[in-house]
Amino acid sequence: MLTLESAKVNQTYIVEELHAEGDLKRHLTDLGMKKKAKVALIVLNRDSGIVSFSHSRVALDRSILRLISISEIEEDTENWQVLNDLKVGEMGRVIAIHGTGAIKRRLMDMGITRGTEIYIRKTAPLGDPIEINLRGYELTLRKSEAELVLVTPLNEEKEHEK
Repeated sequence: MLTLESAKVNQTYIVEELHAEGDLKRHLTDLGMKKKAKVALIVLNRDSGIVSFSHSRVALDRSILRLISISEIEEDTENWQVLNDLKVGEMGRVIAIHGTGAIKRRLMDMGITRGTEIYIRKTAPLGDPIEINLRGYELTLRKSEAELVLVTPLNEEKEHEK
């Protein structure tokens, strides 16, 4: 069976089983890591990984990642992608920011935070920079900055609401 340690980065999975015992299992469950929860591996390092689930991000040791059995989603309703992959006229909701330090702080100071809806207004002829609309104002980002923002597209959801 597939474990979270062997998962592909930025792909959404379903938790099948927690093989942890006692306090560890209780702690993971309290955080929202339970059977049938959606989970994504955001970063995988040599010793640990950052996991996104239940609208939160948690760093877990590889030994813990091995204890979480997952399966691929048959119909990927949460197709996560980077912001610069959205086309003009599309919308997305911010899931995470991959940058660290000053660049992450700068993006967050500009209003790009988890849960924010972003509309792609236009792109320059060569694709860099891109102009986005969020929180009622226009913002221009470099392509390298937009690559650090993980979003889930909203266009299908908006069409279903009509």
